Amino acid sequence: MLLANLVAAHRHRKEQYFSARSQKESPSETKLQKQACQVVLNHFEKQYSKELGGTWNSVREILTTPQYWQYAVLLNKFSCSSEMESYLCLKNYRLLFPRPSSSFPQSLKCYISDVPGRFPAQKHRDGQLKQYYLLNAASLLAVLALEVKDGEKVLDMCAAPGGKSVATLQYACPGLLQSNEYDNLRFHWLKQTLESFIPESLMSLITVSPNDGREIGNLHPEKFDKILVDAPCSNDRSWLFSSDTQQATLRLAQRKLLSAVQIQLLRSAIKALRPGGYLVYSTCTLSKAENHDVISHILDSCSNVLPVDLHTLVTSMEYSEKSSK
Repeated sequence: MLLANLVAAHRHRKEQYFSARSQKESPSETKLQKQACQVVLNHFEKQYSKELGGTWNSVREILTTPQYWQYAVLLNKFSCSSEMESYLCLKNYRLLFPRPSSSFPQSLKCYISDVPGRFPAQKHRDGQLKQYYLLNAASLLAVLALEVKDGEKVLDMCAAPGGKSVATLQYACPGLLQSNEYDNLRFHWLKQTLESFIPESLMSLITVSPNDGREIGNLHPEKFDKILVDAPCSNDRSWLFSSDTQQATLRLAQRKLLSAVQIQLLRSAIKALRPGGYLVYSTCTLSKAENHDVISHILDSCSNVLPVDLHTLVTSMEYSEKSSK
């Protein structure tokens, strides 16, 4: 049984460096302006300057500057047209992975731009598939690390809003994909996302379930070849730009409780994983308590779990990034 840990700092990696900003901002740049919540920022300053040391200065700049966030356009292989790809190229978007490989299959087409801004979203229309999904490019790391093969049984334990389930189906054709979400509102959001991107002919391969992730191991022991636990966490970027100071303060006070839930989710996932299967744990926080400490606890307490070295994947990504420029 193998466990791959994705360090949350990758979520905040600066994909592009901008040496200077135009004095007159474009409309797309204006939309990216956000006001950081000072209560949360002060908390992060205290915690992350201690946990990350000198690295915190550069991470802080990325985290507080929306222009640095790498928004991406993930094409839907079930509906996207060549005209859409041509339009993206016309708008100076480029393929994130221009050289197909075992890590980056040709079916996984994700476009990014070196210019700050967001591509317009498509509205949900009943009976009509969307051509692309908008996401932060770093979100694909978890799917890439999972290395799903055709025919495998896959569990996306905390799946809403559905981006990683959609990306998994672009990456490969699993024999079963169970997309699970416990929260009722997010469950319906997840269902709508999958209906917007996956043709009806493939929906028989997908199970959308509302189970408590902490119980899935007992419900489906040793069932899955690959499991993604993109765990509920103290979402740094979302929390930092919270407009409700009172809510932000409450979230920070409850932050220390999250690691216990994350450990419970992982223990359940390990039960649901077949011997020799792969499990990826990912978060969108930099918190040591929710990343390193959670993984260390699992490795120390579960003798049948081994860590996976992601060096090969990282090297492939670096090579692909150089090739795209």
